[in-house]
Amino acid sequence: MDITTHAVRTERHETSYLECGPPDGPLMIFVHGWPALAIMWRGQLEHFAGLGYRCVAPDMRGYGRSSAPRAREDYAPEHIVADMVELLHGLGAERAIWVGHDWGSPVVWSLAGHHPELCRAVASLCVPYFANGFAPATLVPLVDRNVYPEAKYPAGQWDYQLFYEQDFEGARAAFEADLPATFKALFRSGSAKERGRPSPTARITRDGGWFGGTGRAPDLPVDPAVMSEDDLADYVAAFERTGFFGPDAWYVNNERSLEYAARVPDGGVLRLPVLFLHATYDVVCETVDSKLADPMRRDCTNLTEGVVDAGHWMPQERSDDVNAAIAAWIGTQAPAI
Repeated sequence: MDITTHAVRTERHETSYLECGPPDGPLMIFVHGWPALAIMWRGQLEHFAGLGYRCVAPDMRGYGRSSAPRAREDYAPEHIVADMVELLHGLGAERAIWVGHDWGSPVVWSLAGHHPELCRAVASLCVPYFANGFAPATLVPLVDRNVYPEAKYPAGQWDYQLFYEQDFEGARAAFEADLPATFKALFRSGSAKERGRPSPTARITRDGGWFGGTGRAPDLPVDPAVMSEDDLADYVAAFERTGFFGPDAWYVNNERSLEYAARVPDGGVLRLPVLFLHATYDVVCETVDSKLADPMRRDCTNLTEGVVDAGHWMPQERSDDVNAAIAAWIGTQAPAI
């Protein structure tokens, strides 16, 4: 099926999005994270469109051809959730199945908590639900101290998030120094050899920045399991327009994230159908062996869990497995859709 490009424009924001599938089909919205684009969901758009769903994948705030404001506070989660509410209304829909990955996961979790009436069901890949907000204050207490001894790794694998607050411009500059190298270095498939070992993200502050403090990414070959040469060209072109200011600004609104979460109704308990897919070889969002997913299990009353043998870029690396897991979950938990 053809994937087409559109936009929803309001007085406050413009969201560019990809669409595939019958316009009268049940709506699925796929929400990407850092530093991705809507095209990361191509495998899911085509698959579920073939099953009769109307599939939409937006470029999030700060990415692609969507609005990219130049104030860091404009990337607080409350604004990003409002973008998605406007997108839903702009599509002429009342509800959707929302699917999120990486930073897209806190977005769909927030939609489920603050706007459950807009959600038929919610699925998250890699990043579990935190009713208290997705921020270092909620993440660091759950660090696996067998892998990250506190004396050596006080913030565990979440150290990189603190670095954005300490040297925002330095982090941004390292990513922008060589865009092709940056994306080739970041978009790598998972490896069983890395399981149980400290993530490089635990050393960012100690190294003085990303990529070992060198100020630029190493020149690695493209990993075809995760990113094609054509996709690499699209990523470079998109980030030549926007840079990393917007994407990185998602990381410097931690207090606003906690304040927004504190206002969620019902103590943040989610009662709608929820799917969480663990990535076996994700060394940052490591949920298989650690306690990182425990708060989600407490706060989601209709939770289905699955495991995909992949790294963080699960939707690309194991597209068929992800699609099968989501389809099976919809069939059992939301068959009326």
